[in-house]
Amino acid sequence: MNNKRAIAGISATASFLYLGYHYRDKILRVFYEQMLKFHPGNGNNFTVINAGNNPDNILTGKTIAYLGSSVTFGAASGHVSFVEYIAKRNRTEYIKEAVSGTTLVDEGDESYIKRMKKMDPETRIDLFVVQLSTNDATQNKKLGTISQSGLYDTKTITGAMEYIISYVKNTWHCPVLFYTNARYESEAYAQMVERLKELQKNHVIGIIDLYTGDDFNNITEEERKLYMADPIHPTKAGYLQWWTPEIEKQMISYVDSLYKE
Repeated sequence: MNNKRAIAGISATASFLYLGYHYRDKILRVFYEQMLKFHPGNGNNFTVINAGNNPDNILTGKTIAYLGSSVTFGAASGHVSFVEYIAKRNRTEYIKEAVSGTTLVDEGDESYIKRMKKMDPETRIDLFVVQLSTNDATQNKKLGTISQSGLYDTKTITGAMEYIISYVKNTWHCPVLFYTNARYESEAYAQMVERLKELQKNHVIGIIDLYTGDDFNNITEEERKLYMADPIHPTKAGYLQWWTPEIEKQMISYVDSLYKE
């Protein structure tokens, strides 16, 4: 079977199975991960060892914490994501707190907030990176409103984001940087991206916006089939060749700007 037919067959099945990640169906998750081992985008030429190395930069030697769900985890790429590629290319230390199917909204024992609060407050963290979870959009969580009182409704997306920002800054006293998914069809997620941008008026945060950037999302259909296992989850090739360079560039730019202030 050639690569085009392999990608088409795997992607068609994945378009159904990836929902198991959003709704945390354990059986679908196992099938999904096993099937995607054979996706051409997860070939050996896209492994972390082949990620290359950047010259020393503002990230080198830093400890970066990542809080997220399946995209941060690497659900469709053998549990490898941009986290490992950035660490390899820039020689960073990292803490990867990522569980598939989880939400910003504080519901259940594995929500972003519950897991964040279990992290060691004494650990040195130089930068805290948060995934704008697609699960909140898929599961129709309430967007909520921006707080005017400093009290945050963590049962809403907005309140959960504000709480995370406040907790991180008060606990680890480090910069907070959110990143979005690449563009996919979701009105609810588009609203989340806009709300995240609105939060910059009230909070000092960085945003890596992969969702609205036209240049970033302007890839060919063949590239998309190689880079994405489904509308949301990248393959190793997608992380290595598409997401990592952009996230890395914006991350370096943001941290560098803080040191110049």
